[in-house]
Amino acid sequence: MPLKHTPYWRLSGFYFFYFASLGVIVPYWGLYLQWEGFSAREIGELTAILLASRIVAPNVWGWIADHTGQKMRIVRLASLFSSLAFAAILLSHSYVWFAIVLLIFSFFWNASLPQFEATTLQHLGNNSHHYSKIRLWGSIGFIIIVVLLGILLEYFDASIVPYAMLMSLIAIWFISLTVPESSSNHLTQSHEPLQDLLKRKEILAFLAISFLVQMSHGPYYTFYTIYLEEHLYSRSLIGQLWALGVVAEVVIFLFMHRWLPKYGIRNVLLISLLLSSLRWLIIGIFPESLLLLLFAQLLHAASFGTFHAAAIAWVHHYFVGKNQGRGQALYSSIGFGAGGALGSLLSGYLWLSPGPTATFSLAALTSLIGFGIGLRWLVPINTK
Repeated sequence: MPLKHTPYWRLSGFYFFYFASLGVIVPYWGLYLQWEGFSAREIGELTAILLASRIVAPNVWGWIADHTGQKMRIVRLASLFSSLAFAAILLSHSYVWFAIVLLIFSFFWNASLPQFEATTLQHLGNNSHHYSKIRLWGSIGFIIIVVLLGILLEYFDASIVPYAMLMSLIAIWFISLTVPESSSNHLTQSHEPLQDLLKRKEILAFLAISFLVQMSHGPYYTFYTIYLEEHLYSRSLIGQLWALGVVAEVVIFLFMHRWLPKYGIRNVLLISLLLSSLRWLIIGIFPESLLLLLFAQLLHAASFGTFHAAAIAWVHHYFVGKNQGRGQALYSSIGFGAGGALGSLLSGYLWLSPGPTATFSLAALTSLIGFGIGLRWLVPINTK
């Protein structure tokens, strides 16, 4: 049920369309770049550019948001300019043009989500553990578009991908106009200086883990669709496999508001990291087994679902007051930005030699290193 005094459906609508855009670009962007004639190395580099602006953009916009208090104004402007920038992808097909457009587009696109996350948490106030009830609508948007586009790609070539992306971006901008700014009066205004926070071992450990777990997703987000096509899976089935992973994520989100207080953020993060390693090993070693691929996609509930929900709660606990927007920005920039970019870049360089199995095995090792860091330096926190 919608939460009382919270603009539930407007918040959920933004997540729906934002992650619908991810449902276009994550599974099918590599396929589109391959259709355009780019090599595996160039695909890895262009995907890395798309993610790399997350290193800078969320922190720039987070600083502005925390000093102006106008997070939704930033979200609206970023959504508008990301739509305009992405439209330029249709004007030329050269590698340099793609790189420039993706850099400008992603600077604005990556600005909006961290500030919207902070806005959602401010609307929720002391009920932040109910975040997953709103965020699950993003997963539903992803599922719908990834299945629909997978079916369409059986009948049309990959040239339809940028048009689907552009329509999603315009929808994001329209829904952002309906979401109100949140009052932060219920949030504590006392906060530890950011530079002091970043000296604490548990903060550094969490940021390192966020970096590593997103780095481990690099081969999956960049080459999974291409990988399965090489093993003769149809595009509609590939879309359904992507959707299955996010269906598992939705189911998990329905229970996270109970699990986080019961099991603790630290334990959820550690289990997520272990299951992530298992997932990458299965995908890398057993691509011809549909049954094992189905199981691996169910593990998306852990590699992304439980990890992300726990990470958002973790950031909300430690980064309070005026640090809230910058805390979400740090999580986004170091994890999805630096980690995701490096993972995509390395997977592009490793894909042809030593090959997909070695690349996914390295991803599994990366996630396992994150588990070791968390086991040693993360401390339990109370979410009740």
